[in-house]
Amino acid sequence: MATPTTSGLPSHGAAEGGGDQVGLQRVLGVPALFSAAYGNVGSSIYYALGLVAGFALGLTPVAFVVSGIVFVMTALTYAEGTTAFPEAGGASSFARHAFNEFVSFCTAWAQLLNFVITMAISAFFVPHYLGVFWEPLTHSPGDVYGAIIVIVALAALNIYGIQETASLTVFLALADFGTQVLLALLGMLVLFDPRILASNVQWGIAPTWGDFLLGITLSMIAYTGIETISNMAEETRDPIRSVPRAIGWVVAAVLSLYVILPLVALSAMPVQQTADGEYYTELGTEFAGDPFIGLVRAFELPEPWMLHALEGYVGVLAAVILFIATNAGIIGVSRVSYSMAQYRQMPNALRKLHPTRMTPYVSITIFSAIGCLLLTPPLVHQLTDGAFGIPGARENEVLGSLYAFGAMLSFSIAHVSVFWMRLRGDERPWTAPFGIVIRGRSIALFALLGFLGTATAWVVQVWTHPLERTIGMAWMLLGPAVYVFYRRSQGLSLTVTSRAPVVVQLPSAEIAYHGIMVPVLGGTLDHGAMVIACKVAADRGAQLVVTGALEVPQSLPLDAEIGEQEVRLNEQLDYARAIAAEFGVDVVTRVLRTRRADLAILEEAERRETQLIVLGVRPRRHLGLSLVGRSNERILTRSPVRVLIVREQDDFILPGAEIPRGGAK
Repeated sequence: MATPTTSGLPSHGAAEGGGDQVGLQRVLGVPALFSAAYGNVGSSIYYALGLVAGFALGLTPVAFVVSGIVFVMTALTYAEGTTAFPEAGGASSFARHAFNEFVSFCTAWAQLLNFVITMAISAFFVPHYLGVFWEPLTHSPGDVYGAIIVIVALAALNIYGIQETASLTVFLALADFGTQVLLALLGMLVLFDPRILASNVQWGIAPTWGDFLLGITLSMIAYTGIETISNMAEETRDPIRSVPRAIGWVVAAVLSLYVILPLVALSAMPVQQTADGEYYTELGTEFAGDPFIGLVRAFELPEPWMLHALEGYVGVLAAVILFIATNAGIIGVSRVSYSMAQYRQMPNALRKLHPTRMTPYVSITIFSAIGCLLLTPPLVHQLTDGAFGIPGARENEVLGSLYAFGAMLSFSIAHVSVFWMRLRGDERPWTAPFGIVIRGRSIALFALLGFLGTATAWVVQVWTHPLERTIGMAWMLLGPAVYVFYRRSQGLSLTVTSRAPVVVQLPSAEIAYHGIMVPVLGGTLDHGAMVIACKVAADRGAQLVVTGALEVPQSLPLDAEIGEQEVRLNEQLDYARAIAAEFGVDVVTRVLRTRRADLAILEEAERRETQLIVLGVRPRRHLGLSLVGRSNERILTRSPVRVLIVREQDDFILPGAEIPRGGAK
């Protein structure tokens, strides 16, 4: 969908709503990718540690190591898949290219469950960590009501259009990483005791083998969030190099901390036995909702105020990180549902934007309500007080198990997709290690091993958790049913990719446009801008000019050969001619060699007496960028003619066009 608006000199109104940028501009490097991914993955340990310890007891560190191996295989799958298709979507994108639209939908539907649970479980633990200041927040109903307030507030802010500052998010992610490293180092020096760790384990008894297996499956939720890098791939400089490197950094940081922290915590809160013979650790009982607070209290500090200060610091930082993770869940669920509506997998209402704030308020409202519903005390307690044979289940266990259900399912499909694409010989710019060749066929061992791990974890979750099995299966049956009904009602194939038509609001009919220009900035033609320019030109009988600006460095003469940049620009101009031909519009293409692209575009527009310039921008959240991109902003402020801003939410495709099985090339 596009929301075109016209802007006259020198208004910036077209950029209202914030965060717009020239489509496909790549600005993110490895540090930014690492910070964003660790901020997402790293938040999971704040609740996963206590949840896993409740089952795995003294073998909690082993559970994290086993699931960490599966995480490494999953990270390799996402690295190879993302470098092959550097676009938002992650596993659902892999499934679209490997199989068909129905498989892609099922994967995206599981991802929706992931984001809803991310929203709910992160919000649930925010009040637990703030409980260091007010004790009622650490237990029901205070924690549940607090979580609902967090979700409602963030949903309202997202509908209003307020976004968190990217630089602040990066700072908090790094502060979180630094704090976890500090606690791990201090814990190894002060608390770590191998003798206690050895005495914590009674093989087959504490924990039982069944509980240990459950602990492994639940510990995998600590590693979810790797899709963050996939969703940012479109915005990454040189994704072929940056994506694998950033994933490698995340894997190294997460694995080291997620092994050390359980060792330290279980040294401080060892396994004990009750009078009736039950084994437990305070890490999984008293501090199940805020395990890091339990870890902090284990430090013997010389002054009480120092302990209170450290508790307060860790409590606030953990709450803020989980608050950001909740917001990431809301953003993710709105983005995935919007994309699903774009691909005509779901009703068009899910991509409906607020008339003034330009935010997907329908999808935000619906899925935030579902997140709150999962936290509603009457519902949760009615279901967990024995209705499904599991009396005494806690909200965090239910949410954690549901999280594992959706995450392991989408991870499994990602593994199968990458395995199949490599097996059939699809081109890939980066090849992950741990692969072999059999009879000329490349076998991705990492994807195979990863699938065995995630699929086994999913089966264990389904087999051992009746409540979560009921909710998860109901979710996964409801989605395809709606998908089939909707696609059939629209006369669409269930397996062929089809994009929603581009909705265009043409400029004022009272103004005659004899000349229309589409600039090609940054070496990439904006598809949405080109489609809308063709519609306007066809409607008004105007001449359409596509102008490519080739910026030549000051150190070279203007007629110097630029190599790949020049070849790519000419390819983009050929692409523009192909689009224009689809609309039956004649187009003139021109390459401008210049030192400043924006000035050259404006001079060319004035020379040709152009009446309208069509610029494409895409909403993004970047570090320190102009709202619409620097070159676009200069054109807006200096243009002597009207400017049509195309606010693109997703990639465009010609109306009614369908992509054959295997995806667009």
